[in-house]
Amino acid sequence: MSAGPNTAGRRRRFGWPRRVFSQVLLMQLAIAAGVTVLATGLFLAPFSRELDDQAMSRALAIAETTASAHVADEMLGSLPVTDGPVQAEAERIRQSTGAEYVVVMDRRGVRWSHTDPSQIGKVVSTDPSEALAGRHVMEIDSGTLGRSARGKVPLRDHQGKIVGAVSVGIAYDSVRDRLLAAIPGLLAYAGGALAAGALAAYLISRRLQRQTHDLAFSDISALLTEREAMLHSLREGVVALDGAGRIRLMNDEAQRLLGLGPDATGRPLDEVLGDGRTTEVLTGRVLGVDLLAVRGSRVLVANRMPTDDGGAVVTLRDRTELEQLGRELDATRGLIDALRAQDHEHANRMHTLLGLLELEMHEEAVDFVTEVVGVHRATAEQITEKIHDPLPAALLVGKATVAAERGVSLRLSPGTLLPDRLVDPQGLVTVVGNLVDNALDAAAGSQDPRIEVELRAEGRTVVLRISDTGPGVPVEQRELVFSEGWSTKKLPAHGKRGLGLALVRRLAERQGGSARVGESAHGGAEFTVVLPEALTEAGRDGAAGPGTGPGPAADTTHEQATAGETR
Repeated sequence: MSAGPNTAGRRRRFGWPRRVFSQVLLMQLAIAAGVTVLATGLFLAPFSRELDDQAMSRALAIAETTASAHVADEMLGSLPVTDGPVQAEAERIRQSTGAEYVVVMDRRGVRWSHTDPSQIGKVVSTDPSEALAGRHVMEIDSGTLGRSARGKVPLRDHQGKIVGAVSVGIAYDSVRDRLLAAIPGLLAYAGGALAAGALAAYLISRRLQRQTHDLAFSDISALLTEREAMLHSLREGVVALDGAGRIRLMNDEAQRLLGLGPDATGRPLDEVLGDGRTTEVLTGRVLGVDLLAVRGSRVLVANRMPTDDGGAVVTLRDRTELEQLGRELDATRGLIDALRAQDHEHANRMHTLLGLLELEMHEEAVDFVTEVVGVHRATAEQITEKIHDPLPAALLVGKATVAAERGVSLRLSPGTLLPDRLVDPQGLVTVVGNLVDNALDAAAGSQDPRIEVELRAEGRTVVLRISDTGPGVPVEQRELVFSEGWSTKKLPAHGKRGLGLALVRRLAERQGGSARVGESAHGGAEFTVVLPEALTEAGRDGAAGPGTGPGPAADTTHEQATAGETR
């Protein structure tokens, strides 16, 4: 016969509760009750033995008192009778001490006294051999008067000879009565202890209930499992910190973005990441929303949420590809603006040339075309004569064109000379492109807008110096400009700015160099970047001499895109 719904309901009703509060309360009550019962039992056992010892000691003392009361002298030359002096003395002692019986016997075990006179003259029911042998005996035993605590001593005459024994019994019921009388008080103490334990169990359970939000242990276990699965499946990095700044947990994506291993868990964040903006953002020393940080080659966006225990949870998003796309978009827009300006200027020149031809001023038209072409050729030749590596040379040719369209003069310093032996041309393009873009923005709008670029080799070290005629950088901000997220420019359409100079310093420091800013001779800013070991040794790696660069025919479109990517 199948169980109905009432049976299932009873099983649920009387089964083990699911809530943490109920489970902990029941367990603690059971523990408190068990401890109370155990303690009570452990107390009663020695207390009962103590009462037995006291009863036997008392019986022995009464027996010794009886044996020293000249009873032995009364037994000489007489027979055991019910109204004899021995019986009278024994009864006097029994009544005065409250003993159950005082039995005096001779060496044959014949009773000379007893509470029941009919037993006088008869042999005792228990073995008196130990007492007759001269030993004192204490025991709990049963005799004709029932269970009692006994004390037996030898009976000696005035010469010290054993002539019998004295056996005294204390009714065991009196011992049990004393034990039972002590139990109510003991139970009162035990009940008080149990009540205090129950109250403590209730308070602890209520605290656990608040901390666990009244969930069952199975629910907590399931939540932990789900949390682990969720954290490690997220494509955003998650870092949890405790109140002391130690890493409490990291998911797989956070380990990848920060370049850390599983052994970083439990260690201070300052220790595993070192000094830098990333550490300051994650530890909360820099506050804000969507804070930028650069970790290695990755651009990260961090958001930090404090927790109630003094720690925090930090989420990290990888914006490296998005930043690259944003720079490409900026480069494309800059290229479009440059092409639009060039198209406008080209149209003006074509109109001028057309007017000269219509006016049949042929020589003037030839001179005009020669002058226009010569300016661009001279600029390209000047750059490629001093910078032999094709990538930075092509970049500066393109930047010179953009600068001219913006009304800014870009020129190379007399000390510029860079051989075609760069170890990392792309890295130098990133540095030059970012610094020239910043210089163009700073110089544009000044009274005499111009930029001076110096690129020179000192052994295997490359020194880059770019100065402008802009407003310059205040002394108190000369370190701040190299921080991620810092910028004086208006935000672009794709989001954050303030990464260009941070990437410049990061790339320079990665090569063991430095990047700093000071004041130029023209009153603006002067950025200096030192890149040690940036050149290969002379005569190695297929180093080319002058004239092997791209020349004036460099692809301006490509260089504009390259310049945009380095912002």
